[in-house]
Amino acid sequence: MAELDLSKARILVSNDDGINATGIGVLERIARTLSEDVWVVAPEVEQSAASHSLTIHRPLRIKQLGDKRYTVDGTPTDCVLLAINHIMGDRRPDLVLSGVNHGNNIGEDVTYSGTIAAAMEATLLGIRAIAMSQRIVGMNRVYWETAEHFGPEVVRKAVAVDWPRHVLVNVNFPDCPPDQVTGIQVVPHGNRKVGDELIQRLDPRGKPYFWIGPVRGEQEVPVESDIHVVTHGGISVTPIYLDLTHYAALESLRGAFAR
Repeated sequence: MAELDLSKARILVSNDDGINATGIGVLERIARTLSEDVWVVAPEVEQSAASHSLTIHRPLRIKQLGDKRYTVDGTPTDCVLLAINHIMGDRRPDLVLSGVNHGNNIGEDVTYSGTIAAAMEATLLGIRAIAMSQRIVGMNRVYWETAEHFGPEVVRKAVAVDWPRHVLVNVNFPDCPPDQVTGIQVVPHGNRKVGDELIQRLDPRGKPYFWIGPVRGEQEVPVESDIHVVTHGGISVTPIYLDLTHYAALESLRGAFAR
């Protein structure tokens, strides 16, 4: 993909936390520093951890809230699909921004994330996409100003280079004020397992139920990873490739099945 002139770009903003989330307001303000042609199409209610799910067993409804501002009673994927192929049908967006998510999307988070899924759907439709997430630790205040301060710079630098097809960019901001950010680093994803802590309780009738808990702390990860960068005060930028084929294993399997 060639370099994108943001001043002339049509930008679509979406998320998985819903139309009323603080983060989408932050992202809309980021987008408006880059272009005057900004559209917002987001889920009617929160869709966190929806991943790349598509609604196929019931109809979807679109509600217009204002000029270039819509909700869809579906998933982030539904929102981007309807925005590009219907709501903005006269001219497709040049760039899709997803987020800013309430909480980071690092390591294996990306396989569950609706924020990533919105960017993924745009990428599959041939449109550049950037997902943004703001790290939160415990019950601390949320440093939305960090995402808002650095967001425009990150977008400008990301779209200034050529992207291969089927690549999206995942950005995570650290849990600290802007003046404490240690820098912006382009790094691969680290590895950590989300939701492996199960919390069992009993309902009033004595029947067991479960909460899927958070990650069990931050496991040891390489310095050159998004997990390490973000947990140490930096902004991580990671390109994600949607071709999930492992080519070395592909050749090994071909050899095994050729016998």
